[in-house]
Amino acid sequence: MDRVIQLLINAAALYVAQLLVDGLDFDFSEAGAWWEFLLVALIFGLVNTFLKPILRLLTLPITMVTLGLFLLVLNALLLLFVGWISSELALGLTIDGFVPALLGSIVISLVSLVLSMVLGTTRRASRAA
Repeated sequence: MDRVIQLLINAAALYVAQLLVDGLDFDFSEAGAWWEFLLVALIFGLVNTFLKPILRLLTLPITMVTLGLFLLVLNALLLLFVGWISSELALGLTIDGFVPALLGSIVISLVSLVLSMVLGTTRRASRAA
């Protein structure tokens, strides 16, 4: 159930970002576009789950030198990657460049943080009983 909630949080964060950031657009004109949007949110979640930890480890030295600011660049690059996958699969998400990806990744992070706190889906250390 937590995976479904996380998918919906990702979808909501992507939706807010595409509303607020110029250059980050999704084509809702077709029938079934909401299913494609959920598929983009799923791809976004998979990229963040599997690719982001590897890249965070590989970029740890530059992240430490920049006091963590490089993580914003990494998030923007991953969002650009999701946009590229979406364009290759004709899912409707278009990102016009690095700056919209950077702003979009900031909006997505903030909206995801707030929704996760409101819904109580933040990661907690499980205790062995």
